[in-house]
Amino acid sequence: MSTWNLNALYLGFDDPNFTNDVEKFKETVEKALAYSHTIDDNDNYRDVLYNLLKLFEELELVAGKVFAYISLNLSSDTGNVTAQNYRVQLQQYSAKITLLNSKLLKYVAQIPNLDDVINSDEFLKAHSFIIREQKEFAKHQMEPELEVLATRMSQNGSSLFNQMQRYLTSTAEIEFRGKLLSLSEIRNLASDSDPEIRKQAYEAELQIYKKIEDAMSFAINGIKGEVNTLTEMRGFENVLEEALLKSRLKKETLDSLLEAMRDYLPEFRKYLRRKAEILGHQNGLPWYDLFAPMGASSTKYSIEEAQEFILNNFATFSEDLRNLAKRAFEEEWIDYFPRKGKVGGAFCNNLRAIKQSRILTNFTGSIGDVVTLAHELGHAYHGDQIFNESILNSAYTMPVAETASTLCETIAKKAAFKAATNDDEKLHILETELQDSTQVIVDIYSRYLFESNLFEARKSSIPNAKRLNEMMLESQKEAYGDGLDPEYLNSGMWICKSHYYSGYLSFYNFPYAFGLLFAKGIYAKFLEQGQKFVAQVNKLLRLTGQMTVEDAAKTVGIDVTDPTFWRNGLEVIKEDISYFLKITEDKVK
Repeated sequence: MSTWNLNALYLGFDDPNFTNDVEKFKETVEKALAYSHTIDDNDNYRDVLYNLLKLFEELELVAGKVFAYISLNLSSDTGNVTAQNYRVQLQQYSAKITLLNSKLLKYVAQIPNLDDVINSDEFLKAHSFIIREQKEFAKHQMEPELEVLATRMSQNGSSLFNQMQRYLTSTAEIEFRGKLLSLSEIRNLASDSDPEIRKQAYEAELQIYKKIEDAMSFAINGIKGEVNTLTEMRGFENVLEEALLKSRLKKETLDSLLEAMRDYLPEFRKYLRRKAEILGHQNGLPWYDLFAPMGASSTKYSIEEAQEFILNNFATFSEDLRNLAKRAFEEEWIDYFPRKGKVGGAFCNNLRAIKQSRILTNFTGSIGDVVTLAHELGHAYHGDQIFNESILNSAYTMPVAETASTLCETIAKKAAFKAATNDDEKLHILETELQDSTQVIVDIYSRYLFESNLFEARKSSIPNAKRLNEMMLESQKEAYGDGLDPEYLNSGMWICKSHYYSGYLSFYNFPYAFGLLFAKGIYAKFLEQGQKFVAQVNKLLRLTGQMTVEDAAKTVGIDVTDPTFWRNGLEVIKEDISYFLKITEDKVK
């Protein structure tokens, strides 16, 4: 019950269905590639485009199962040698898929009357957005043989560095109070009720980073250098431009979001300083007390209790949401507890090929862990909605990826606050929500600054671990200001955050801020309009794979290019901070 069941994918690596699908994947790649070699001078645009998309559809179905099974096994056991070997074996086909994709881009780019071709066929019309999107990507395409080379080189560069980060951070251990604990277990102690344990855990965390920081400095430099090189080769002005294109997001929208976030940083600093004063700190809040619990909540949730809480409160939004969560629990989609070899944090993997999801958490029973579980179930709900669309129309981008998850997180938090039986418990829940909001706005801003500065620095240097630590501290100081004690920051945040270690997805930070504030806007509309608004939310989620972020937002009446929208969401958080300041006036030491 406490670990996920992957039998809906395969019964094991020795399952004939798995080995058959591996062979089917290889055969499909070869079949698609063989066809792509025949299209260069073929001006029967409709048929070629149709056939190419159908081949990609076939590939998505089989690859989605095989690669998800490998990835999920490696997430729950980073030392799984069989999974690692299959990953290496199948990576060889990535270059062929890159060549296939390059040929599609090149072919679409030279179609003279693309709109007419799309409108000549119902299947093409149903996929008009992604076809036109391919034409935009074609503008930043290297020659096919160079794209293939880039893919092959990344398998020995960014991909391996990414695996190294996951392996080192999941297996690194340190003795703590007589026990050998993993990094995830140490980080979980940041919210312990004992202040001495929190401080000692913080110090132990920094010691773990010290052990692996040199190796990780080479890894992150390798990845960012690779991305910088390929971005320039593909004709992007910078890495952010590429990230925005992949996010289907306008720079105008991001600028509006960041502008609003910067304007409200002083409000978050008021909260941090007050928390510091309550805990007896005079120079701002030390990092080790960022997640210190406040108020009184001795409640610890078992898995069953967490499930019941979520089911009851998801039902207040819709029966569809409740039923999705119920299905996830009953069909064992979730791997709950931390352990050595399991990656830290939490994620949800939408398995489009089987129309299910799998969720990983590091559950310890706190209300925060219940909220995290609700968050990941929100991702599963997004997946459940988008599974109604064709598999080619189901790939949504980073900013909207956090919409349903943050909405579900909000439902859980509001319910927990409402159910609180006394003022101390309400303070605990309110302050926990402010912790989360601070992470998603302030810390995310520091991560955005760090990654921006690292990409720039990497153009002319290879920052060593010492410099990377300094850059992390500089970013934290700029974002947190006088809210944190400058003597107790966390220089190793660049090591433990896996989002920095992708050669494909850069700037996986601002989407969290986007998701938080976008979801608050959607939740406000739900409170205003009630159950009739749920259908619009579901429609929004289904369309995220076939619209720009701006157009998807318009379906629920939101203009994300307007800074006022983001400020309205931040005003809600400001009100929570003001309430926190009011009810804690008599608690300052």
